[in-house]
Amino acid sequence: MEGKQTIMRRSALAAVAAIGSVSLVLAGCSKADDDKDNGDKSKGAGANAATTGVVNASTQTGGTVTYEYSDVPDSFDPGNTYYAYMYNFSRLYARPLMTFNPAPGEKGNELVPDLAAGPGVPGDGGKTWTYKLRPGLKYEDGTPITAKDVKYAVERSNFARDVLSLGPNYFQQFLVGGDKYKGPYKDKNAKGLASIETPDDTTVVFHLNRAFQEFDYLVATPQTAPVPQAKDTGVDYVKKIVSSGSYKFESYEEGKQVVLVRNENWDAKTDPLRKQYPDKIVIKLKVNAETIDQDVMAGAAIDLGGTGVQAATQAKVVNSSDLKASTDNTYGGRLVYLAINTKVAPFDNIECRKAVQYAIDKVSVQTAEGGPIRGDIATTVLPPDIPGFEKSDVYATDGNKGDVAKAQEHLKACGKTTISTNISARSDRPQEIDAATAIIDSLKKAGINASLKQYPSGKYFTDAVGVPAFNKKQNIGLHMMQWGSDWPSGYGFLQQILHGDAIGESGNTNLSQLDNADVNSLLEKAIGTEDGAERNSLYTQIDKKTMEEAALVPLTYFKVLLYRPSNFTNLTSTAAFSGQYDYLNIGTTKK
Repeated sequence: MEGKQTIMRRSALAAVAAIGSVSLVLAGCSKADDDKDNGDKSKGAGANAATTGVVNASTQTGGTVTYEYSDVPDSFDPGNTYYAYMYNFSRLYARPLMTFNPAPGEKGNELVPDLAAGPGVPGDGGKTWTYKLRPGLKYEDGTPITAKDVKYAVERSNFARDVLSLGPNYFQQFLVGGDKYKGPYKDKNAKGLASIETPDDTTVVFHLNRAFQEFDYLVATPQTAPVPQAKDTGVDYVKKIVSSGSYKFESYEEGKQVVLVRNENWDAKTDPLRKQYPDKIVIKLKVNAETIDQDVMAGAAIDLGGTGVQAATQAKVVNSSDLKASTDNTYGGRLVYLAINTKVAPFDNIECRKAVQYAIDKVSVQTAEGGPIRGDIATTVLPPDIPGFEKSDVYATDGNKGDVAKAQEHLKACGKTTISTNISARSDRPQEIDAATAIIDSLKKAGINASLKQYPSGKYFTDAVGVPAFNKKQNIGLHMMQWGSDWPSGYGFLQQILHGDAIGESGNTNLSQLDNADVNSLLEKAIGTEDGAERNSLYTQIDKKTMEEAALVPLTYFKVLLYRPSNFTNLTSTAAFSGQYDYLNIGTTKK
């Protein structure tokens, strides 16, 4: 059965490659009639309609919105997650200080206050940031939300890495004393980290060890969503999360299903962003990827992961003008790349890394991912829709098809004639597996023999490739990776995959384990630079330096291809969450 499934998938990919360059037509948005059951109102809106507007806009209430996912998320805990779709979804029950405007396209990159009453007030050249909370905020149990709850949320999510290892570690790097603070579970001082002050119940002040000019973006992460210390149970908090948003957890069945219902203590007067359209929100987990596509096309579910349709479905929709009219195809600040682990021999030698750079036929990888419709061939770390991008190609080959002779030349300079290693990919992502298989075929021609190791998405960073010791033990020198920007800037894209301080014992996303002094210092200089144009210029320099170090192989500038499910309202693709639909206010036409 496994062999047959692979053959079917590759046949579909071949068909996709033939029509992958089909252009999707841009069209306007539609509006649902709130007075009756409308059925499929997304039909007729046109291809890419949700990238520029809101499709099936409606204030209709009632019914159930169903999401499906092929694996399990890293965590529903807002302080212990690092997938874009969970940043997106968690806002239903976890309100950060700032968030992204629930609007289509580039408008979705705009920051707006959420738990905070307004943007942060900077001081000391960007080393101090002060936020005031909105008045009248309450948890699901009716108790007030205070500044101390925000402080505690940041402490638990960034400094208790032995308990909550997922999520970025920006706060740990930038808060004064963050390098020594052991987190709230071990700290004996009831006042916690001194560099986060709460002078009153509605004020929180962050004191940084260096200037951070994009700090409002940082507090838009779910790590600033409040957590009442008395209700925190560490890693088990995910089983009984206390909601600060418009919905709360009715049930949590680990690895199976999660159900959210309206939070009766949420007050629209304190929240201009959220609505409460559906009665219930259901998330079904570990659903076969092809089944998800079928349910999405039937208008029965939304793909929670938001990575787009599978190969067979793609071939079907791009060949049908009717089906194509219900698709949204857009960039989302994402790069598909191969991380080369600089700490796993022989890739600790730059010449061996360069051999990999030249060996890969990127056209075959692009075809495996679904053709040009799923992304242009990449040659830089920064995608074209992230500030700091500048076109270049350090390891250019004829037609982007690789250069075996050049690869073998660098292999020889590395003191090798052949290499044996392993390459990791996520077991529940068929296109990632196919891309890894194409890479294996390319590398073999140059004498680099790589075997595929597969791990589920939910454990990819916690138990497998995000654990440096695991990679070394398993001889995993190459890692399939797809990365989306934490926020729309060069720093938001680069820091957690390139800075040496981002490397962690678990939950690590700097899979190359790059710890280059020049890259580190340029990142530090950039985030402290007030002038935006100068910052972007520094991001360009970081990109070029990283490519010179051959720490990763850019494969494609990922484009998501979403099928717009009927029977759901307020669908809009947002740049802030990698082109996914904004999950904040989706409703349904079905009672």
